[in-house]
Amino acid sequence: MPPLRKAAAVVALGGTALALAAAPASAHGSMGDPVSRVSQCYAEGPENPRSAACKAAVAAGGTQALYDWNGIRIGDAAGRHRQLIPDGKLCSAGNEEFKGLDLARADWPATRVRGGSYTFTYRVTAPHKGTFTVYLTKPGYDPAKPLAWSELDLAHPVATVTDPVASGGFYTFSGSLPARSGKQLLYAVWQRSDSPEAFYSCSDVDFGGAAESTAGGTSGTGNAGGTPAPVASAPTDRQIADGADRSTMSHHGHGGDTAAPPRTANAPEAAGTSRSLAETGASTGTTYLALGGAAALALGSAALFLSVRRRATGRR
Repeated sequence: MPPLRKAAAVVALGGTALALAAAPASAHGSMGDPVSRVSQCYAEGPENPRSAACKAAVAAGGTQALYDWNGIRIGDAAGRHRQLIPDGKLCSAGNEEFKGLDLARADWPATRVRGGSYTFTYRVTAPHKGTFTVYLTKPGYDPAKPLAWSELDLAHPVATVTDPVASGGFYTFSGSLPARSGKQLLYAVWQRSDSPEAFYSCSDVDFGGAAESTAGGTSGTGNAGGTPAPVASAPTDRQIADGADRSTMSHHGHGGDTAAPPRTANAPEAAGTSRSLAETGASTGTTYLALGGAAALALGSAALFLSVRRRATGRR
């Protein structure tokens, strides 16, 4: 390859490295119906949530987790959900930023459901190919205790769908809920097929009294028996738009993007301005090192290009 062309190639490589290092990671979504914990708390308002559970979540993990409601993920999951996420941290997927969602308490706002067919909706901000799997807790589940994998009926998911088509900002798919009574929890796993990345969400549901839990299925609000649970509600498009400037994640949809670098389960992640790379599992130091290295490569490549060009001109 002629020297001038070789130098140009190096410059292009340096520019590409800089662009890749600086590009923000995109967030992807959360369960909309039954509404997920993070979506519910975001809908209440990150700065002044109404329910006691969401107030406690903010006290434990801060408000940023709610503005980043669509980013509960593991970049290198590749189906290894149980290996990477420990008991007691399922709702946060082991992500320190979202630890407030793991609080064991019986007063999380819940969506009213009944046994039978159910239409799930998943609010998506970046569509991808992959499989959604939704699990329900087993009879006897106690929401006042930390959620463990053993409490989910993993052998009988209530919904499984591959490559649904997003419409109007939502994936919509059908499932079937078994007979249950009282408070339960639905755990959704969205495993991409074009990347090892996976997304997670917890949705609190209330089946009401035992007699009603066997009736035909529909979603709604209220509670037929016992003390009424706080009513769950998903954020509106206006609420999401109003809080977008506070989010540290990209909300632009894309498909088949490059998988995020591996992360260590339970490793604390940086917050604030470095969230775009913390969201991919890199530390703050690694972030700036990567940016600096890429910038140095680009500048060095440009200098090489100019030097070779001068030599080539001198020979003429």
